[in-house]
Amino acid sequence: MDAEELDELAQRLQGRALGGWGLLQLAAGTGLAAYAVWAAVLMPGFRRVPLHLQVPYVPSNAQQVANAMALLEGRSGKMVDLGSGDGRLVIEAYKRGLRPAVGYELNPWLLRLSKYRAWKAGCDGKVSFLKQDLWKVNLSDCYNVTMFLAPSVKSPLAAKLLAELPDEARVVAGRFPFPSWTPSSTIGKGLDQAWAYDMKEVRQAAQSSAEGSPV
Repeated sequence: MDAEELDELAQRLQGRALGGWGLLQLAAGTGLAAYAVWAAVLMPGFRRVPLHLQVPYVPSNAQQVANAMALLEGRSGKMVDLGSGDGRLVIEAYKRGLRPAVGYELNPWLLRLSKYRAWKAGCDGKVSFLKQDLWKVNLSDCYNVTMFLAPSVKSPLAAKLLAELPDEARVVAGRFPFPSWTPSSTIGKGLDQAWAYDMKEVRQAAQSSAEGSPV
């Protein structure tokens, strides 16, 4: 199976919620049965991650990417995408001047697809896609962080971001917000909505809340 076939599957999956049988049917129709078996059964990389911290792959659509980038407009410095999937956010961030641009992803097929997309976009060797667990990556030098992750991981991830990110960092969450944080700004509606959080403001709010809580 080559990278173009992976790209085709990503496009076919976009915006669709499929169970194991549906994925097998889709794969059979596109000649990607081997990939479907992997996606439905093996899920490379996930076995090393606790079940409650696993994040399924759902491709971001063009509007979701545009909204995330709008919230990073005019910023500079290192950009990372946590759970970078097929790499589209990292590539777009690089094109908009956010450098270095890095994606963290455990799934080897998605890493392969990301590198193919980067080559196709003329960004080969200019962006990085690393096979690393986002929970173990040190984010202390990251100033622009994007993620399209499930609500179930937002609370533990919030603690990690608070502990590691510099005050100047901005976090952009797509599809689902951080439940305990107040966004600095937001854009879009429904599943296309994205929220921006400036870490200095988040820390100040957390400190004020802690000081106001009864001992």
